[in-house]
Amino acid sequence: MIDRTFDPNTMIAAAREAFAPVLKAQQEGFKTLERLARLQYAVAGDVLESGLARVNVAFSATNPTELMNKHAELTTQFVDKLRARAEEFATVTSEIQSRFTQLGSEIAAKAVPARKAA
Repeated sequence: MIDRTFDPNTMIAAAREAFAPVLKAQQEGFKTLERLARLQYAVAGDVLESGLARVNVAFSATNPTELMNKHAELTTQFVDKLRARAEEFATVTSEIQSRFTQLGSEIAAKAVPARKAA
């Protein structure tokens, strides 16, 4: 006959086990989104800082030669900052890609035994 006892703890444990990879993927996705947002925020801060420095130079320069020299210096500094941010972005994206590849492998490894058991 069929056993009709209902055990909610077993159901909850089964649901947790079934959705654990999805929850982990969701948490990793939010961490990734936060990390990329922080990086974009830092780039926006660099752009704002560079713009304010250019305005300050425009008001403080006494002649056009000084203005051009300071603008060239600010441009060089800004390009260096953006180059560093681009390298950081490349590093972050490669880390994210490797992490999600690892996560996909873990999910697939958990799914194979469950499929074989069924």
